[in-house]
Amino acid sequence: MTTQTVRRLRLPADHSSPGLAREAIRTIAHERDLVPVLDEALLLVTELTTNSVVHAGTEVDLEITASDTSLTVAVLDFSPGVVTPRSSETGGELPERGRGLLLVEQMATAWGTVHFTGGKGVWFRLDVTPADRLDVPSFDLPSAVDSLIWSGTGVSLEELAEELLQRLCRAIGAQGAALTVDEGDGPHTVTAYGRLGGGIGSQATQATSVDTQSAGGGRQATPAASVQTQSAGGGFGRRVPLRVARPWRAELLVAGGGSSPYARPLIALAADRLTLLVENHRLRRADAERRTWLTFLADASELLAQSLDVELTLALIPRLVVPRLGQWCAIHSADAGGELRLAAATHADESQVAGLLDALAQAAPQLKEAMATDAVVPLGAPLEGYIVALIARNQHLGTLAVGGKGDTWQRAEEVAVVEDVARRAALAIDNANIHAERRRVAQTLQRSLLPPQLPKADGVEFGAEYVPTGEGVDVGGDFYDVVSLSARRWMVVVGDVSGKGVQAATVTGLVRDVTRVLVRDGRPLPEVLVRLNDTLLERGGGRFCTLCLAQILRRGDNRLDVTLHLAGHDQPVLLRADGSTELVGACGTALGLLDTINTPRSQVLLDPGDTLIFFTDGVTERRRGVDLFGVDRLREEAANLAGFPADVVAARLRARTLSYSPEIPRDDIAIFAVRNDA
Repeated sequence: MTTQTVRRLRLPADHSSPGLAREAIRTIAHERDLVPVLDEALLLVTELTTNSVVHAGTEVDLEITASDTSLTVAVLDFSPGVVTPRSSETGGELPERGRGLLLVEQMATAWGTVHFTGGKGVWFRLDVTPADRLDVPSFDLPSAVDSLIWSGTGVSLEELAEELLQRLCRAIGAQGAALTVDEGDGPHTVTAYGRLGGGIGSQATQATSVDTQSAGGGRQATPAASVQTQSAGGGFGRRVPLRVARPWRAELLVAGGGSSPYARPLIALAADRLTLLVENHRLRRADAERRTWLTFLADASELLAQSLDVELTLALIPRLVVPRLGQWCAIHSADAGGELRLAAATHADESQVAGLLDALAQAAPQLKEAMATDAVVPLGAPLEGYIVALIARNQHLGTLAVGGKGDTWQRAEEVAVVEDVARRAALAIDNANIHAERRRVAQTLQRSLLPPQLPKADGVEFGAEYVPTGEGVDVGGDFYDVVSLSARRWMVVVGDVSGKGVQAATVTGLVRDVTRVLVRDGRPLPEVLVRLNDTLLERGGGRFCTLCLAQILRRGDNRLDVTLHLAGHDQPVLLRADGSTELVGACGTALGLLDTINTPRSQVLLDPGDTLIFFTDGVTERRRGVDLFGVDRLREEAANLAGFPADVVAARLRARTLSYSPEIPRDDIAIFAVRNDA
């Protein structure tokens, strides 16, 4: 009776299990003189153990039974489930986990599956015949497998694939092999080795691909079973579609090698390795393209964020798209009623712009359709493009239309980038609209705080200039006003409320209106200032105000008598007709800070040709680096304006103040001039 040797091992659930299993197989094969089947046993136990560790993720039980004429191995894991054998003769899908069972089916004398409570497994038996024990040359299967799973020394897909094809041809004695890839624009040969003409004839059956529905609802390419072909010359050939993501397709072509007993499993192994290489290449290239698109989108966002002008933003968008994402681009903006108008358009070929505009005029139905939906709306000939709605903050602002030549515009990656550009562009347009609306509101409110026009009187000229802070989106606290008290008397008011914005505008309006009421009611100027101070303390919200009140009386001798009160305000500049200047008035207490104020009274006489210039601190504090415009420079500039009308004096001083620094004014500027024109 033949005795049997039985070994049982519990292997860990990590990468060391295949090596431990091979060592156990090698030991018992040498003990029982089963070396003729050792290579097959090592290959199969490696494949099954690796599958158990990778897919089951549990420990593995290895049971080895050896006799003088056979070797039986069982690989068991502890993950419940069903092992479904797949016949090598059946066409169609070949799952990745089915590669191990394919090898077992091809090499084992007998094999089967085991299912038990808490686990499952696969066993196989390899018989040793008397012919196997003859001293004949044997096929070095482990070396062939090692050569195919070696990572190679190349860097690019072409180099690595060529090395792998060389090893495959040497392992199975093939005449040649090639790797073809179709990236969606037609197949092309990536690399080839040897001769393919004699192995795969013109009548070789083309391998097919089957569309399957994935769990996520998308579609993916599933490789068909490799197709064995017979050329006219009788050579052996095989086509193996590779399992790559759509829209890519790839195929391994092998000519010759039919005499090798392990040709099919080794070709399958090589196909798996090539699949990894192609997928890695595809993913690296997709990652590089994605990085390029992200850089493009970041640059586009930065450019769009720099403009808060609606028309400039609309004109910029097509320039960003062409020619990177299409040959032409057009922006249509929607008005308050939802009607579309062409805002901007560009074409890579300037001579085609006129034809583009005509074609866009005929595409009005598609443009309206895109406005009503979030989906991409295609455009047929002659435009050959598509339309994306511009939507920001749930508002439909218009459409972005892009077109190209041929099928270039149909690339999913580019369409996704255009949709992203549309979202960013819509947000930029909406921000520009909001900024424009804020500017209109600020300008309207600012105009309401200034007199619509200055009074005209014989012998007296008034001139005024006002510059808002920043880009005009905030209301400043500087103001001026002229109140006509009689045909010969006027009240000039120049003030500066602390801060800016709506609250400052509210206090400015309060000071202006209260001053007008009290002055027209005939109250003395000191009483007017006291009442204003009390009002600011009660209703100013913590804001204070510097104020200049100047009551002007035209005397019979053609001189102007000016009664001046300065409540914390800068002293005005008196410009004499001869060009000399001086500061007049005595500074008092600003309003809204203390319960009791002191505002000294000053009297100033303006002879014919004299000009009294009032200003706010936005003039003297105009900054260029660390230097200020200052009062001295203001007096120097004013000295050059002797004899000019009041409005010219104010305009020239405004221009000199703004040109002093290239920066946008940080504080609003008010200049008011009174000239004795007698």
